[in-house]
Amino acid sequence: MSNTNPDEQYVIGVDYGTLSGRAVVVRVSDGTELGSAVHSYPHAVITDSVPGSDVRLPPDWALQVPQDYVDVLTNAVPAALASAGINPEAVIGLATDFTACTMVPVTGDGTPLNELPEFSERPHAYVKLWRHHAAQGQAVRISTLAAERGEAWLGRYGGLISSEWEFAKALQILEEDPEIYAAMDHWVEAADWIVWQLTDTYVRNACTAGYKGIYQDGAYPSEDYLAALNPKFAGFVSDKLEHTIGQLGSAAGTLSARAAEWTGLPAGIAVAVGNVDAHVTAPAANAVQPGQMVAIMGTSTCHVMNAEEIHEVPGMCGAVQGGIVEGLWGYEAGQSGVGDIFGWFVNNCVPPRYVDAAADAGTGVHEYLTALASEQAIGEHGLVALDWHSGNRSVLVDHELSGVFVGQTLATRPEDMYRALLEATAFGTRTIIEAFNASGVPVTEFVVAGGLLKNPLLMQIYSDVINLPLSVIDSDQGPALGSAIHAAVAAGAYPDVRTAAAAMGRVKRGVYQPIAENVQAYNALYEEYRTLHDYFGRGANDVMHRLKKIQRDAAARTPSGAAKATSEEETAAKELAL
Repeated sequence: MSNTNPDEQYVIGVDYGTLSGRAVVVRVSDGTELGSAVHSYPHAVITDSVPGSDVRLPPDWALQVPQDYVDVLTNAVPAALASAGINPEAVIGLATDFTACTMVPVTGDGTPLNELPEFSERPHAYVKLWRHHAAQGQAVRISTLAAERGEAWLGRYGGLISSEWEFAKALQILEEDPEIYAAMDHWVEAADWIVWQLTDTYVRNACTAGYKGIYQDGAYPSEDYLAALNPKFAGFVSDKLEHTIGQLGSAAGTLSARAAEWTGLPAGIAVAVGNVDAHVTAPAANAVQPGQMVAIMGTSTCHVMNAEEIHEVPGMCGAVQGGIVEGLWGYEAGQSGVGDIFGWFVNNCVPPRYVDAAADAGTGVHEYLTALASEQAIGEHGLVALDWHSGNRSVLVDHELSGVFVGQTLATRPEDMYRALLEATAFGTRTIIEAFNASGVPVTEFVVAGGLLKNPLLMQIYSDVINLPLSVIDSDQGPALGSAIHAAVAAGAYPDVRTAAAAMGRVKRGVYQPIAENVQAYNALYEEYRTLHDYFGRGANDVMHRLKKIQRDAAARTPSGAAKATSEEETAAKELAL
């Protein structure tokens, strides 16, 4: 039975996360979410070996299978429609968002190289997920050469280019598997590849082009610069990367007949230009004014905000004109590991008696540890930690860095370490905020989205550490709602994203407030964090880099000894994913 009001129109947002994709059906008039569905990727994150083969992967690799993304369209979208109980004919638009920088090497017609039989066992033929950090060496060379040459675009990225981004990952392919590089006609953001599958049209979105593709002021890095990196890389932009740029909120095309069959939606409806999960969440939280920093907290955290002026913020992930909404400079920073770190701890550092106690209490291990940690006074555990278990995205931009605990004794308990990790991620966010404030981009409000906002202890810790009120998005599916807002604009229901956000965005203001005595207590702990941060992260002691080299050398001698993510870790990440 249909619940469609003949006077209402609907849009669908599809959010592609690290381990699953989810679809949400949204009413255009007010942003009400009427139905949703999630489809987990069958191959999840590939960190061990190439699917269906004995080809092992070195440390810091993270791959995916693009067919898993199509399966979200054929499963989650029809299920969301059924959940909403609406007539599909009332849907006027669809939009998607993606993790970034997640890259797909494809042929001229968009076929992923891993789907070609001759390349099915070649690691570089697969999707390189955002958290593929094996191109750190290439990233260092890209940044170093740009600094030596005085490349103007480097300042727009805080002086450093990440191993997670388009150029470093592509250069790694060229230098490690030149045959795959030669076979690759297009080096495509997954955000754009899925829109290509929906519309049969390849449009490169302005968001990832600017933040992840070093596209500034209408140009990419020059051929002369690329040749200096590697002579065979000189034509990378013109041969593999450059393509038509689509602006956020505009239509990339219309839903093809093939995609209509996949999704159960009418062919010919508007499909918005692709976007990034973090950036679409700002409109979903109605946080698109200057000074409003949105933190999308899940397996990792991405921090985005708008400003009227351009300033160079050390270690930021980019400043892009119109990168979030038209007419403002959009800034991005982030932390590579947050929920992933908590998941790692629960699956590797918690004794069985705690697991049993949590089960007896009828709660999960995360909730059990949170309850124990909540009883502590600030600093009672005697610990400080560095939140670099997945490297550092901002402000150091170095994925060779790793996690640290200081202060452990024989009396240290799991809840002590768990709380110290919660606090460490808050200290990492404070480091980012201080970099923005000091650079002339003031942060006046902190808005939280993502799965981790469900932890009230974590939220209060953040408010106390950063000494700001915390607002929270009033949606369990922030990125999908943000995509739906862009779908409404692409379909012509609203003139622009800011207008649509005012009508469809959902937020609760000032839910958490800093507590004065807690702020003072955390200031003391933060000073210890900053001492460790600078000692290990700014060159005083490069032990983390040396250990990474030792690890890689050992893995090269004994591939089976390479560090791998266990299935338990992936399960924990899935629970914490956005």
